[in-house]
Amino acid sequence: MANHLFVVSAPSGAGKTTLIDALVRADPALCVSISHTTRPKRPAERHGVHYYFTDRGEFAALREAGEFLESACVFGHAYGTSRQAVAAALAERQDVVLEIDWQGAAQVRQHWPTAVSIFVLPPSRQALLGRLQSRAQDAEAVIAARTAQAKADISHHREFDHLVVNADFDEALSVLRRIVEGVRLGTPPPREDHASLLKQLLSP
Repeated sequence: MANHLFVVSAPSGAGKTTLIDALVRADPALCVSISHTTRPKRPAERHGVHYYFTDRGEFAALREAGEFLESACVFGHAYGTSRQAVAAALAERQDVVLEIDWQGAAQVRQHWPTAVSIFVLPPSRQALLGRLQSRAQDAEAVIAARTAQAKADISHHREFDHLVVNADFDEALSVLRRIVEGVRLGTPPPREDHASLLKQLLSP
């Protein structure tokens, strides 16, 4: 049976990292591909665990050499997914999760059409802002930029195979697990539209 590539995207503050961590801890057949980034390391992060932290010169050299399955610039920092690392994990009979933004997801779909894409939504704009503020790891200017960018990110929701609303963590995790198990069985659940929430999130 072929292994699966899952792409999970979300606006900053929607909680995708926490959801993915819990999903992978509960499923030994899943692993997360660790991205490269030029973003400075936050206090709780570790090189080779959360990201491969690199400088712009090294990142550019890797990109020019075709080492990345996808790459994008987000809030002034570059991010990229190692093509070799993804292929190696899939070859070892593991399903792989990529935690990347919508730009990277679009690139992955071009190179890997069978990838299953999932977009995580916040339950409201207010909840999104509250989560960004409660992380206490970004300056106010960065939080303002991330909040402003969230609407643009969410506008790409139609490009994704599935939507998951992270209002209640356990329920959102359960939905994620159902999607993964359904894909493995060849019977993925239908895409939920969440029309009323999207109308509120995308309103002027």
